[in-house]
Amino acid sequence: MLLARSHNTVASLVFAGIVCLGISADGQAATPVKLAGAITGFVTDAAGVPQMGAAVVLFNRQERQFERALTDERGVFKFLGLSPDLYSVKVTLAAFVPALRKGILVQPGMASVLNVNLNTLFSSIQFAYPPIESGALMTDEWKWVLRSAGPTRPILRFNGDALARDASATRPRTAAFSDTRGVFKVSAGEGSLASGVANEADLGTAFALATSLYGNNMLQVSGNLGYGSQTGVPSAAFRTSYSRNLGGGSPEVSVTMRQLYLPGRLGAALGGNESALPMLRSMSASLDDHTQLSDELSVQYGFTMNSVSFLDHLTYASPYVRMTYSLGDAGDLEFAYTSGDARPDLAGKGSDVDIQRDLNSLGMFPRISLRDGRPKIQRGENFELSFTRKIGSRTYQVSAYRETVSNAALSLVAPAGMYAAGDILPDLFTGTSTFNAGDFRTTGYTAAVTQNVGSHVTAMLMYGSTGGLTADDRELVSNSPDELRSMIRAGRRKSATARITAVSPWTGTHLIASYQMTGDHRWASPGHLYATGAVNPMPGLNLYLRQPIPRIPMLPWRMEATADLRNMLAQGYLPLGVAGGQSLMLVETPRSFRGGLSFIF
Repeated sequence: MLLARSHNTVASLVFAGIVCLGISADGQAATPVKLAGAITGFVTDAAGVPQMGAAVVLFNRQERQFERALTDERGVFKFLGLSPDLYSVKVTLAAFVPALRKGILVQPGMASVLNVNLNTLFSSIQFAYPPIESGALMTDEWKWVLRSAGPTRPILRFNGDALARDASATRPRTAAFSDTRGVFKVSAGEGSLASGVANEADLGTAFALATSLYGNNMLQVSGNLGYGSQTGVPSAAFRTSYSRNLGGGSPEVSVTMRQLYLPGRLGAALGGNESALPMLRSMSASLDDHTQLSDELSVQYGFTMNSVSFLDHLTYASPYVRMTYSLGDAGDLEFAYTSGDARPDLAGKGSDVDIQRDLNSLGMFPRISLRDGRPKIQRGENFELSFTRKIGSRTYQVSAYRETVSNAALSLVAPAGMYAAGDILPDLFTGTSTFNAGDFRTTGYTAAVTQNVGSHVTAMLMYGSTGGLTADDRELVSNSPDELRSMIRAGRRKSATARITAVSPWTGTHLIASYQMTGDHRWASPGHLYATGAVNPMPGLNLYLRQPIPRIPMLPWRMEATADLRNMLAQGYLPLGVAGGQSLMLVETPRSFRGGLSFIF
């Protein structure tokens, strides 16, 4: 009886001690004994650059999705408060091969650290077990267990942001400036290089310099200075662009400024004097990006904010998007939408192509006309759908579009004094003038087949039914611009184009020759003004030559001579009769010639 009573007394004391300990633990909730673990780590690419926005999925022992997280700007992800068990982690990011790690052991009060390198089929993943946060979270018993267990012995220990610091410390260092390349170009010519969507000045000196900053940033500066060969109008344009490789995308930010000094004859045409005329200034800020949404779908998009100052201040936006869906061996399907400015630069990517594209776009001034004494800028809205399929050495392409053009600017040659100064604008680069033809909408389609002839020659045949502007075949009886505007209307033109691209294997000569045939030459504008395709045929006979010059060993650059001849047969000139025996002529594509010498380094 006494023994039973003593046992009850001891049990009561033990129970009271446990209750006291529980009360004491509740009273000191700031320092509990933590039994939960964690999984954390960082995701990088093959060069060791942290990848932001990678999807990290956590699976439990039964391979069911447990949690999901995204990496931050340092490529770090965390799963906290995990029960001790075995887990699996899967990391996915666009344009990278997914990485999977199974059998990750989570210990109480420990964090398993993963180093995920998205570069191979099975990424190299390492793990360690540091404390979850600063402070002594592990008891001495756990420390001795870990020290005695070889498979779970900690490799590295981190506190706070040490994970990101160590990741950057182990990253290979890259030079500040690398992969530097540039072009210096001197050109001259005669005639107008005005296209249907913009005025292109005959700028005499152009340069472009591109360099890589720390391996993943690209900085490019380009500019040109020159004047119109016929008017003597001095022009200047400069462009600066910055892009960064972010794994899934490559955003680019650019700023372009252009300035044009107007000649004295323009002041007289507008009823003023030379000193009172403002300069034509334009500034544009652009954001461009492209991303791979999936293995089949890629998107290229961006927008440009334009500000033009000429007799007035004009501001407008030019967004665009281009989506490409791969059907595998069945071909590629593309959809493009552009608004505002034309986007002929959407086709083609690459280092040399980007430099040449910037040089070409620098001289493209907005297409400006006057209507009722106020400046107007030609703008367009274009929807384009195309399908491309390659079978052997032959490529087939079919495309359709719908295009809306506002304030269409046409080149014309009119008798002196026929129109008032507020209705016609002397062309800024040539001896012709610019007339506002109003708004119009067209639709059309093209079909093309391209055949590779050997490894140095490519031939293309294209047939299309496209829209364009034409004019009624009747005589003008007044000098009212509304009468001429009423005669100009949208029509449909059918044309066939032959194009040959060849490269000489011995001299390195690049040749592009094209000729477009149409049954009716009474057209005042080319067919598809805002096309985004890689090949946009021009009316008439056109020839482009690029001849590399043998390199001199002592010089650090190579040289190329270029020649660009457009509409050599002077086709597309539409004459209109005027009362009194005079005539007015609408010009579709003026004949032009330009040659240049490029220094490439």
